[in-house]
Amino acid sequence: MRSGWRALPDWMRCPVMLAGLLAWGAPPAHAADDCKPAQGLSFLCGAIKPEDLKRIPGTPYLVASGFSPGSGLKLVDTRRKQFRFWYTGAADQIAPDPPRYPDCATPPDPALFNARGLSLRKTGRASASLLVVNHGGREAVEVFAISMGAGRDAPTLRWQGCLRMPEGHVGNAVASYADGTVLVSVLTRPGMTITDFERGEKTGGIYERAPRGSGFSLIPGTELPGNNGLETARDDSGFYAVAFGLRAVALFKRGSTDGPAAIVPAPGFMPDNIHWNGNRLIAAGMSSDEPACGGTRKIINGVADTMQCPRGWRVAELDPRRKTFRLVAEGARMPGFNGVSQALLMGRTLWLGSYQADRIAYRQR
Repeated sequence: MRSGWRALPDWMRCPVMLAGLLAWGAPPAHAADDCKPAQGLSFLCGAIKPEDLKRIPGTPYLVASGFSPGSGLKLVDTRRKQFRFWYTGAADQIAPDPPRYPDCATPPDPALFNARGLSLRKTGRASASLLVVNHGGREAVEVFAISMGAGRDAPTLRWQGCLRMPEGHVGNAVASYADGTVLVSVLTRPGMTITDFERGEKTGGIYERAPRGSGFSLIPGTELPGNNGLETARDDSGFYAVAFGLRAVALFKRGSTDGPAAIVPAPGFMPDNIHWNGNRLIAAGMSSDEPACGGTRKIINGVADTMQCPRGWRVAELDPRRKTFRLVAEGARMPGFNGVSQALLMGRTLWLGSYQADRIAYRQR
């Protein structure tokens, strides 16, 4: 059972996880020396592909996704700088609610759980709902109820059900409105590719599902070149969607089918995820122009560069009213920590997630 807290990789304590990851060709375990601080960043290694991060309100904990089969969800103790695998499929973590979530009769398999985008919304003084885009065993948004815990107790979670994606569609990011409406971004619709959105074609879209609705449907006018990160407005008046191919964030009004109300280019980086961080709307991603990687992303022999060459990273705050970005933090390229996709500020500590690396990074600001 994945219950032990870990600060550095200790794979022999988790033989099931090791076997599963190696079977899928995951990166090998790193030696302790490979996990040493570098360029002002410290690391929690062994957290395979922590693509998204969300703070659990009122606690010193954050939850990290794992964009790889079996990497699932991690609970990070930001005080002790440790993490543990959170969802294990234990009996006390399963509490299905079929009337609300009838799509899936069984919970996600921890050995397959491939978690991407996250969305967390408070539902009470000490409770919250966590939505997780899952590619492991099914294409769906998994729904978890979180209890914050009392005193020094760590938060707990219970799986309640899932919302299946339309046939052939792969979810990327997820967000919700206060009334329970769920939004999901799709990077590339069936028949479209990453190369297509690098050419500027509208490959993706935002899909909406009403509370107790029967399925997701495309919101007309939301098609962008590579719909990626997603977040709703504080007052539920609209939402923000990353257009990865444009290196920008598109602002939409709720209920409109006229396309974006505005498109705001990011300052020198390719925004990936975007989330509220307190009262700040934060986006993070890799540098757009990296000289060591030949500059901007290229299409070579008809295929978009896979972005494996390490690039620098940036974090910026979007002001939706003024439609401007302000740079918050940045860093140089670093082998071993590429693919920055999310940033989270907790006190004076900046946390960084990655869709490529085997670690979560953090640094004092």
